Amino acid sequence: MLIVICGATATGKSGLAIAIAQRLNAEIISADSRQIYRDFDIATATVSSAELALVPHHFVSTSAPNHPVTVAQYQAEAQALIDRLQQQQGQVPLLVGGTGLYIKSVVKGMKMPRVAADEDLRSQLTNLGQVQCYQILQQVDRQAATRIHPNDPTRTIRALEVYYVTGRTISSQQGEYPPSYPILQIGLDCENLDLLALRIEQRAQQMIELGWEDEVRSLGAKYGWDLPLLKTLGYAQMRQYIRGEISLAAAIDLTTLFTRQFAKRQRTWFRAIPEIEWFDSNDPILLDRVWHHVQNFVA
Repeated sequence: MLIVICGATATGKSGLAIAIAQRLNAEIISADSRQIYRDFDIATATVSSAELALVPHHFVSTSAPNHPVTVAQYQAEAQALIDRLQQQQGQVPLLVGGTGLYIKSVVKGMKMPRVAADEDLRSQLTNLGQVQCYQILQQVDRQAATRIHPNDPTRTIRALEVYYVTGRTISSQQGEYPPSYPILQIGLDCENLDLLALRIEQRAQQMIELGWEDEVRSLGAKYGWDLPLLKTLGYAQMRQYIRGEISLAAAIDLTTLFTRQFAKRQRTWFRAIPEIEWFDSNDPILLDRVWHHVQNFVA
């Protein structure tokens, strides 16, 4: 058995997961593509040391930021961990996070090309520009091009990378092989979007108090300012401020705006999955409702 707790940012997934895990005497497997990296804590809202002490967590601050973790790597390690927790320890582990592709890779058993990142090739493709790269993709892998948005450079470059490295299209190397064990998927959503926006705004302000600027300065000094993770949400905006390109207020406002847009994309992704059973994160008896659902599942 496996329990998934997913949803958009700022919906309270971590707190609920910890409470459920304590009742189940279970462990949490993080499904967050940035919390997996060491030293990236504040802008990713990584669980605190106090929270980590309450329940064992996996894939939190475990990888070096300058060694990217592919979805295929995450999937293989997560599947092996789930099997171990289920078979050796008799647990029902919790897969928790907002990175839809991480969760899908495990729940659907996605078959993915085991192709490591080729930074030289990626650099060459990036220099060509997204328009030309997408045109190439349409020529070499029309099936992938129909699934990838013309303005999605990350997936476009990945598809081309797989093609040029293996000589085969990424479409021909993909598929789904769902695990045999039962899976309960719980989705958290903030039905009051104004309240969700307020939470996101408050989180950005809290990041300042927690030392957001100092964290980004330290990361830049340690790993170099061209580190790809420093160009992601929250880090890119503070990086701009540190470089004198925007004001601190602008960095906060942009982070808030982009986080709201990101949350909207997450909601769209998860809402399209029919197996997810939804709960309102603002429900005053949320824990009781979810726990009742979990008990019925594991019984």
